[in-house]
Formats: sequence, C-alpha cells, structure tokens
Amino acid sequence: MKDSNQNVNNSKYTDAWLPIKQIMNGMIQLESGYYVTGVKVHPKNIFIMDQTAQDSMVYNLRNFYNTIDYEFWLIIADRPVDINLYLAELQKMYNNTTSNEIRKLILQDINKANQFMSVQYNVVDTEYYIIFQEKKLEILQKKLHNLISGLATCGMQSTQTSNSDLRIILDNLLNGGEAINFGTVMY
Repeated sequence: MKDSNQNVNNSKYTDAWLPIKQIMNGMIQLESGYYVTGVKVHPKNIFIMDQTAQDSMVYNLRNFYNTIDYEFWLIIADRPVDINLYLAELQKMYNNTTSNEIRKLILQDINKANQFMSVQYNVVDTEYYIIFQEKKLEILQKKLHNLISGLATCGMQSTQTSNSDLRIILDNLLNGGEAINFGTVMY
C-alpha cells in the first residue's frame, strides 16, 4: 500500500502539493491552521501631484510601513483584462450615432482598443497587495483594519483581498509571471 504523501509527491497537479486547505471569505486557509490574507491597494499616480504632495505621500507611506510590526509581503500582480465588452459597447455607440464628429472620436477609441489587443501589447491591470499570515481570526481582523485605516491616513484606498484576488496572486506566483491564455468560450 502506498503512502498518501508519496501519492501527493507523484501528482502532476499543483493543488495536490500546495498546503492550501481552501480559499474563502478573502482568505487562504492553509493546512497548518494559518490564514493568508491582506489588502488590495488601489493605485495612485503620485507623479501627477505637485512636489510637496509627493514628498508628503512618500513620508506618510514610510511611516505607515514602519508601524507594521509583523511579517508581510508586498505583491504586484498583473490581471489580464478582456476589453471585448468595451469594444462591443463602442461599436454600438458608433452605430447609433449620427454626428460625424462623435463618430470620429468613437472610431479613434475603437482603433486604440484594437491596437492594445494586437500581439505587441498585453492588456493587463496591475494590482498591488499587502499580504500576511495569521493563525487567530480576531488578530487577523485587527491587522486588516489597521492596514486599511493606515493606508487611508496616507491617502490610499484599500480593501480586503477577495477570493478572486488571491487566486490571481497564486496564479502569478505559480506561473512565474507568464501569461496563461485559455481563450474565451462563446455560447
């Protein structure tokens, strides 16, 4: 009779050897009893701010990071974006518009979107996360609250990670940042 650990090691599927019990409620529950979660930080372009505001933002973020007294990971993940729905809406607007000026503007947007979908561009949305692990749910909730409120004092918006966010992070980490294209299934 084979040992179950030997079966796991011989499995060709990633989920057989990852120590993940489940993903739910915006948390990854590990077999060790730890929960992995965090916050998704909504990006903010500081380069469009004046120099004083930039300096203030960097100073506040530095102070915020220095208040975190536990291990955490800063993760940047690319999420593929499907702009086909956006293109379809633009095409509908183009077909329903009679004004030549507006049609010209819509056509420029359609051409730009088609350019992004060409082979030379990879249409992704870059997302930023602060991830940590914790065994006790009440401490985990306190850490989440502190991260969200601390980022808010820096002028940054954030939310707890969703199940979808965590799956994207895992996919990016396990696939080494390589884009996986399965295509779109149409019915």
